[in-house]
Amino acid sequence: MSRFQRIQNIVIGVGMLLAAGCLIVEPEDGCVYILLLLAASLLIRGVSQLIYYFTMARCMVGGKLILFIGAAFLDIGLFTLSLANESGFFVTLYLIGFHAFAGAVNILRSLEAMRYKSVHWKSNMLQGIVSILMLVASLFFAKDETMLVYLYSIGLIYSACVRIASAFKRSAVVFIQ
Repeated sequence: MSRFQRIQNIVIGVGMLLAAGCLIVEPEDGCVYILLLLAASLLIRGVSQLIYYFTMARCMVGGKLILFIGAAFLDIGLFTLSLANESGFFVTLYLIGFHAFAGAVNILRSLEAMRYKSVHWKSNMLQGIVSILMLVASLFFAKDETMLVYLYSIGLIYSACVRIASAFKRSAVVFIQ
């Protein structure tokens, strides 16, 4: 990880902590803010993927996949932005969907890393278990919008801490002699 990427991870992590703090302090309109935050992050991810495709990936093998991923993120972000005035039901659906997907991916990645005898399988398994626990809590508190805001804030704080910690972790460098 380069120095710029480390600084970028720290800045994004601090921004996530600030957003979580604002949501915890003002949970009344939190569902609207969560949808706006999700829409903004999906739009930024989609636009960055499209920029990457048009600047570099179109000449690469498998570059069209990056174009499709960028378009999908952009579409989902615009759809989420159109739902910003709706109820907390959509926040519940997004929380359930994101935590189910993230939990499944992290657990499968940890099982693969464990099969290859990597030392990082424990952190992926922990992240997967936390995502599954957040999924269960989101299902349990599906009717209470304030509790959903708190759950999202807890997940945001956890993600920010993981992001900031990864910025300070030493990168493994392979030297070929």
